[in-house]
Amino acid sequence: MARRPLPRILSTGSAQIARSRELARTAADSATDVLHPLITITRGLRRLASAGRRKWADAPKDRRGPLLFLVASMILVVALVPYGPLLAVITLMAAAAWQGRDRGPAQPDGPDESQTQRLQSLYEALVPYFSAAEDPDPLYAHGGEWDKAFPAYNFDGTGRITHLLIRYPAYFTDGEAESRTRIEQLLYAKSGRDREYHFTWEEEINELTLTVLAPLPTDIAAQRFVTSPGETVLGFTDPTQVRRTLPLAYGEEQRDVPPVVWRTGIRSTEPHLLVMGQPGSGTSTLLRSIALQALQYGDVLIVEGGGTGEYACLTGRDGVLAVECALAGTLASLEWAATETERRLIAVNRARQAGAPPPEDTKRPLWILLDRPTAFAHLAVADGRKDPQSLLQVPLRHGRAANVTVVVADQFDSADALSDAVRQHTRARVVLGPATAEQLTTVLGAPPHTTPVAHVPPGRGYARLGTGPVHRFQVPSTPDPYDDATSDADRQAVLALLPERTTPADGENLPEAVAACAEDLPEAVAADTENLPEAIATDTEDLPEAVATDTENLPKTVATDTENLPEAVPPKAVVAESTTT
Repeated sequence: MARRPLPRILSTGSAQIARSRELARTAADSATDVLHPLITITRGLRRLASAGRRKWADAPKDRRGPLLFLVASMILVVALVPYGPLLAVITLMAAAAWQGRDRGPAQPDGPDESQTQRLQSLYEALVPYFSAAEDPDPLYAHGGEWDKAFPAYNFDGTGRITHLLIRYPAYFTDGEAESRTRIEQLLYAKSGRDREYHFTWEEEINELTLTVLAPLPTDIAAQRFVTSPGETVLGFTDPTQVRRTLPLAYGEEQRDVPPVVWRTGIRSTEPHLLVMGQPGSGTSTLLRSIALQALQYGDVLIVEGGGTGEYACLTGRDGVLAVECALAGTLASLEWAATETERRLIAVNRARQAGAPPPEDTKRPLWILLDRPTAFAHLAVADGRKDPQSLLQVPLRHGRAANVTVVVADQFDSADALSDAVRQHTRARVVLGPATAEQLTTVLGAPPHTTPVAHVPPGRGYARLGTGPVHRFQVPSTPDPYDDATSDADRQAVLALLPERTTPADGENLPEAVAACAEDLPEAVAADTENLPEAIATDTEDLPEAVATDTENLPKTVATDTENLPEAVPPKAVVAESTTT
């Protein structure tokens, strides 16, 4: 049987759909042009009717009768005059057309003089990069026309570019990072350095889209986010990069903002996180936000190398295993974490071999948060102990299988002190605060598609999860509630998320237990000491002879050694010492 070719509709379906949409759009535009007079007259009649109703409503009741009689008289006169109705209809249509006209200012067909000059200067600046001497029909040439190179553009109220579509020749090396960086730096300098720009390269059609990004919101307070177990919200980004949104509360209002969600757990491809930044960039704020979210479903162990008390609000809370600020406590806690990771691995392996589900004590996530662990490196060397980062090798390597997550935050000046295990196993990366392009590329593994700015608010930076795209994002405001500089609204928002204080296991029944034991204490003592004098008498029957035998020369010695003893030691002490001797 010969094979039949596929129907043409299947092979060219997308082209036909696009053609149908274009035809429909053209027909709609044509119908709008044809029916424009009718639309204008209808709009005018509606406005005239609205004006008549307002006049009638504003008129006093005692004048409505004469006004109605006047209108009826005019209608009667128009009806009796030759060609009166026709003239009345023509007059009404003319008035409706006048009232229904577009009253707004006419939009110019093209840019004004200042905008044209800006586009022309930008076009001339791109000529050395997008032109070649052997090109017979260059798109970019000195003194050329910019409208062919810039088919779409938009300006703000101040005359600055907010959106620009740039076409470039096919021989431009858009696949090389250096060539693209030069173009982005040029556009950044010519369009204004105090704004953030997003660049979208379409290599297939040789187009570059420049878009000015709106500032990210900095008023997002700490709150419960609508997420599932294993999802952690790092911050919030632009709506063009993330399709998902979360409902957030802004006082009495509510807005949907796109988040940057980090997924952890057994099926996560990026189980550990590394946060880098400058001092005051918000790294501790991010760790506090992660800790508050992690305490919903798991346990948290915090190590603070800065020693500034940024996590004192979490001390003693339910689910917080420890908040360590000293070297000895840090080593002990991390040794326990490594042992706990190994225990979980063994328990899960035994359960799998037996065909049983994992034990319940291995399902609860364990979070290890380290803020500036490199600060303990020189202390450990001076004290002759090992670096605490060496104890992270087991949780980092086997943490995903054991449901253990490690988050490390440090500063750029201590990046060289990070261990190899931390660098290799932290595939989720975050950079906060001002950073150069080289620093962003080194930490994230790829340059961002936006231009960095020199002055950024705390908690503002870039995030990249594994091999995904680089997102610019803003950390939700999670300050230290014990800091005097924290506002009351932010302080109450953080305190509302903190778990309850943990009560010791034996602390509740301790007074009753002590009282129960103390009730029988005198009887027990009396029962045990009834025969105490007899025992002493029995054991000390021969004591005088022994003492006399062994202490024949004792008075001389005691007198020699204790001439000044009565002044220094009370008499009871002398008798006790002599008896012992």
